[in-house]
Amino acid sequence: MDIPEKKDFRGANLQGANFEKADLQGADLYEANLRLANLQGANLHSANLYGANLHLANLQGAKLGGTNLQGANFHLANLQGANLHLANLHLANLHLANLQGADLYGVNLQGADLQGADLQGANLQEANLEKTNFQGAKLGGAKLEGAYLIGIRFQGANLQGVDFHEANLQEANLQEANLQKAKFERADLIEANLENANLQGANLQGADLQRADLYGANLQGANLQGVDLEKAHLKMTDLGKVDFQGANLKGAHHLTIDQLSKVKTLYDAKLDEELLMSLKEKYPALFEVPEPQDLKDQE
Repeated sequence: MDIPEKKDFRGANLQGANFEKADLQGADLYEANLRLANLQGANLHSANLYGANLHLANLQGAKLGGTNLQGANFHLANLQGANLHLANLHLANLHLANLQGADLYGVNLQGADLQGADLQGANLQEANLEKTNFQGAKLGGAKLEGAYLIGIRFQGANLQGVDFHEANLQEANLQEANLQKAKFERADLIEANLENANLQGANLQGADLQRADLYGANLQGANLQGVDLEKAHLKMTDLGKVDFQGANLKGAHHLTIDQLSKVKTLYDAKLDEELLMSLKEKYPALFEVPEPQDLKDQE
């Protein structure tokens, strides 16, 4: 297809057009119809795709860095390996889109719909994901360090092994999410909903879980060294082999002696006086200095 010198496609009907490897840098595609279009490997850097229809479009490996994609429709689109570095995807529809291995560093996905999207191996570091809907999405191996995740919806999402290092997840909904071996070091999980979530083997060292809901969650073998669980809800929470060294458990709700009897260690942990005395009497070994091998495992 011939590309005009000014690259003005504002409101144009380009359904099914072939723009493979085309130079569309800075093009104006405001509200253009690009349904089923082939944009594989195309250069759309700094282009304007505000409100554009890209339903079922092929954008595999496309360059979309700094592009305005606000309110665009990417339903079922293929964005595998695409470069969306610092792009604006505010309120965009990415329902069931393929974003495997995509570079989404620093993107604005505030309020975007990523239900059922495939983001395995994607880079979402420093991204703004406030109130983004990731329900049922696949995020295995994705990078979310430093991401802004306040109020995010991750219900039932597959987040196995995802790195949330120092991420802000205040009031995030992670209900029934698969968080096996996920990394939450120093993450902010204040008032997060982790009801029935699978956190088996997860690393939550230094995380803030104040007032978090962990009802029925599986924390078997998780690292909770130095975590703050003040006023967190722990009813029916599986704490088998959990490392609570230096953790703050004061004021935690529904925490029982039976639950804590199964943990790995409570060395240097803070507990309500009644629980502390009972546990020291019945399970004094939990308060002993961890063995050198245990300390090595925590590194």
